[in-house]
Amino acid sequence: MFCLERRRDITVKTLSVILGDQLAETISSLKHHIPGKDVILMCEVWDEATYVKHHKKKIAFLFSAMRHFAEALRDKGYNIEYTKLDDPDNTGSIKSELRNVLQKYTFDRIVVTHPGEYRVLEDIRHWEDDLGIPVEIREDDRFLCRIDDFASWAKNRKQLRMEYFYREMRKKYHILMMEDDTPVGKQWNYDTENRKSIKSKVNIPPPYSGKVDEITQDVMALVSERFNNHFGNVEPFYFAVTRKDALQVLHRFITQRLYHFGDYQDAMLQGEPWMYHSHISFYLNCGLLLPLECIQAAEKAYYQGKAPLNAVEGFIRQIIGWREYVRGIYWLKMPEYADVNFFAASRELPSFYWTANTKMNCLHQCIIETRQNAYAHHIQRLMVLGNFALLAGIRPEDVNEWFLVVYADAYEWVKLPNVSGMILFADGGYLASKPYAAGGSYINKMSDYCKKCSYKVKKKHGPDACPFNYLYWDFLDRNREKLAGNPRMSMMYKTFDRMSEEKQQAIRHDSRHFLSNLS
Repeated sequence: MFCLERRRDITVKTLSVILGDQLAETISSLKHHIPGKDVILMCEVWDEATYVKHHKKKIAFLFSAMRHFAEALRDKGYNIEYTKLDDPDNTGSIKSELRNVLQKYTFDRIVVTHPGEYRVLEDIRHWEDDLGIPVEIREDDRFLCRIDDFASWAKNRKQLRMEYFYREMRKKYHILMMEDDTPVGKQWNYDTENRKSIKSKVNIPPPYSGKVDEITQDVMALVSERFNNHFGNVEPFYFAVTRKDALQVLHRFITQRLYHFGDYQDAMLQGEPWMYHSHISFYLNCGLLLPLECIQAAEKAYYQGKAPLNAVEGFIRQIIGWREYVRGIYWLKMPEYADVNFFAASRELPSFYWTANTKMNCLHQCIIETRQNAYAHHIQRLMVLGNFALLAGIRPEDVNEWFLVVYADAYEWVKLPNVSGMILFADGGYLASKPYAAGGSYINKMSDYCKKCSYKVKKKHGPDACPFNYLYWDFLDRNREKLAGNPRMSMMYKTFDRMSEEKQQAIRHDSRHFLSNLS
C-alpha cells in the first residue's frame, strides 16, 4: 500500500493506449508522446481473445507481435505498462486494465487511436464517463482515406463503385500516374489480364518462415494451453512478428512473387496455398507494415523494369482501392450493416466448414489449408468458400463469424463488407453490382481441384454431379424476385428460362436433396 501511494505522487501527462492491431511506431496515439514521462498501456485480455474463438495461430501471432513491439518501444525509452494474458492480476478487459493503471499514476488524459471495430469504438466512447478522465480518440492515419473523407466522397452517390474511388485515390497519391494526370499505360485497371489458370506444378517460391524465438515460444505454449479448444493449429508457426521481419516479407514478395502475381492471382492449386500472393495482409492489418510503403515498393519495381504493369497495378488496387474502400463502407454503414440479409438466408453453417469433412474437394482443400495456415487467398475465400455459402443460403451472421474466426488477417472492418457485401450480396447490391455466384466450371477453370473430386464437374445433375452446378441455378431460381431486375443477371435468367421443364425440375430436386443433407 505504501508503494502504491508513492507511485501516485508521480505526475504523468498522457496515457497512450495501443490496441493489438495498432503496432506501428507512427501510430497517431504516440504523436507528441514524451518517452520517459508519458506512459503506454498494452494488454493481452481475455475479452478480445475470445469474443469469437479466434484461430490459435491468429492469437499467437498477435500476442507475439505485441510483445515484440512493446520490447522495441522499451528499447527506445518509452514507459510501457504491459499486461500478459497469464499475469495473475490480469482483469480480462481493456477497460479494467485501464482502471488498474489509473490507480498507479496520475494522468491528464487518455489518448487512443480510432479502433478498427465498431464494438471497440462503442466501448471507448464510454471510457471518459466510466473512468473519470478526458479521452482523446485520434484518427487512424495509417489508412490513406480518412473516414470523413470517404463519407464526403459517398455523399449523394446512387452507387458506390470501388473503381471510381480507386481512381481518385490513385490521383490523390500520384500512384502509377503520368504528369498529365492520366494513368500509366493509358488504362486504370488490368484485371482482365490477371485471370490465368495453372494446371500443373510450377516454380512457386516458398513462403516466408520466421525464426521462432523465446518470446514466440512462450506465446505458443500459452495459446496451446489456454485456447486448446479453438480452431486450427499453432504449429508450424511462420509469421513475422517484428517490423523488421515484416519488411522482409514485403521485400521477398516484391523480388520473388510480384512478377507472376498479376497473371496468376486468381489461380488455385492443390497443395499450394500461398501461390504468388504477397501474404502481407497480416502485417498491414496489425500495423507492422504501412500501406503507402507497400504501394511504393511495388511501383518502384515497375519503374525499374522488375515487374509488369498488370501485376503491379493489380497489387496496388488491392491496397489503395479495395482495402481503403471496404473500410470506408464499414464505417459509413455501421452498425446497421452487421444485420443485412437481403436474401433472408437462414441455413446454419455446415459442420464441414470446421472439420473439412466433405466430398467436395475444392471446399475440403480450402478448409484444411485454412485450418493449418489461418490463411487462404482471395479467390479461395470468394469463389469457393464464399460462393458455396451464397448458393446454399447460409446465414450471414454464421458466415461472418466463421471468416472472423479462421483468418489471422481478419478484423470486422475488413471482414464484414467483404463477406456481407462482396461474398453474400447480403446488402442487396450496395457494395457489389451483382452476386459473385458461379458454378463448377469456374472452379475447374481456375484450379486443379476438380481432378481429384468425388463429384464430376462436367455433370450438371444427378447424384455424382458437382453440387456447384445445380446449386448455382437453384440460387437464381429461388431468388428470381430479387435478382431478375438486375441488368447484369438478365442473361443468366434467359439461359435458365430456355431450359426444359424437366431440366429445371432436376435442378430443384438435386438442390433440395443436397441441401437437406448438409447438416
